[in-house]
Amino acid sequence: MQAPLFGLPVGRVVGVAAVIAGLACLLDCFARFALEGRGTPAPVGQTEVLVVSGLYRFVRNPMYVCVLTIVAGQALLFGQVSLFAYAGLLLLGFHLHVRFYEEPQLRRRFEGSYETYCRHVRRWWPRLTPWRGPGSQDA
Repeated sequence: MQAPLFGLPVGRVVGVAAVIAGLACLLDCFARFALEGRGTPAPVGQTEVLVVSGLYRFVRNPMYVCVLTIVAGQALLFGQVSLFAYAGLLLLGFHLHVRFYEEPQLRRRFEGSYETYCRHVRRWWPRLTPWRGPGSQDA
């Protein structure tokens, strides 16, 4: 553990909150893939149904956003600027993977429904209000 970033001890509290929130949201996304999508996030166990509920109503890639939130939270908690650089590299890797592998796969598998979803929900920047398209509403 290093000194708090920017000399602000409150950053550690914000870091812990970010790690906890990121983990909780990541677990919710995993559960949605298993229960609603009837699959896993892994390519070998892909979902049968396009998951567009929960956090997916706000942003198309909430699992990756959760991981980035966890890493940024760790940077604040441990006072490690290098973890912010690592988060930047992760974002670049995630973006390239999503753009050139995941999205083409999803377009082929879910055709028009995925196109509609993409028109309404951004890849990385969350919406302020939840999308209410087909299959997007939580019970």
